[in-house]
Amino acid sequence: MPALASTGLDVHPLCLGGNVFGWTADEDASFAVLDRYVAAGGTFVDTADVYSSWVPDHPGGESEAVLGRWLAARGGREDLVIATKVGMHFKADLANLRPESILRACDASLERLGVETIDLYYQHRDDEDVPLQESLGAFDELVRAGKIKHVGLSNFSAARLREAVAVTQEHGYAPISVLQPQYNLLDRAGFEGELQDVCVEHGIAVVPFYGLAMGFLTGKYTRESEAADMGTPRAKGAIKTYGGQERSWATLDALRAVAAEHGTSVSAVALAWLRARDAVVAPIASARTVEQLEELLPMAELQLRDEDLAALDAASAG
Repeated sequence: MPALASTGLDVHPLCLGGNVFGWTADEDASFAVLDRYVAAGGTFVDTADVYSSWVPDHPGGESEAVLGRWLAARGGREDLVIATKVGMHFKADLANLRPESILRACDASLERLGVETIDLYYQHRDDEDVPLQESLGAFDELVRAGKIKHVGLSNFSAARLREAVAVTQEHGYAPISVLQPQYNLLDRAGFEGELQDVCVEHGIAVVPFYGLAMGFLTGKYTRESEAADMGTPRAKGAIKTYGGQERSWATLDALRAVAAEHGTSVSAVALAWLRARDAVVAPIASARTVEQLEELLPMAELQLRDEDLAALDAASAG
């Protein structure tokens, strides 16, 4: 299993996204997915306090609570690396990175998860209204208190990531170990280049979200899907975001060709491409059902050839 950079934590090459737990996957379905993931050797689960506060009557924390109940029912806490996030909640008093908000949110996450320590705690997005010295200072306080083990950032620009690294070094705070950016075959420009270079320079592990581009890169859509009513919110969003670009369909064609060569799923190829990128340790992907998870799991063993990578790079570069 790959090591999560400076943390020393060994994680499965697939980080299981928990955004669907308690939302599009009810508790029984979520438990089934988690059971299968762990049975397949999975060790790395990602969630956030905001999941799923965008749903009417959901106060937020539903995903953490489902994961917590699963942990209580199944045990095995020591075998899992649990990551969660703060700062993007739909509630105004938690949608920031003020120290008091961070400390309160962390305690709430610990309670929902039913754990004493969070392995990896992210600032879910940059909050330029709060000085990095304050927000990272609060994270350092949590590390010293034993409430979190390692610090991550998500949705940060290259310039702000550099600044954050400098702040931790200047003040002796817990280092930034992981970056979680949006990155996949169809969303490349925001990460490749300076942001990726900062991660390589400072030994920061990359755990990309939207690894399958909201499900578009699973291969279940065709050009005829563009105008169709896809049913689920994520499916509609995927078609709306990516379906109007010829590059998207060319990338899917290339993925299908590589998948056929290897006798595997389109999803596995898309995630294996990510895993082959510099600094990327484990892409995040979620599954509502065990059947969907089965499409993802082969990525852990899949080794793409140079010609496969070149074909995917060419198609996705447009």
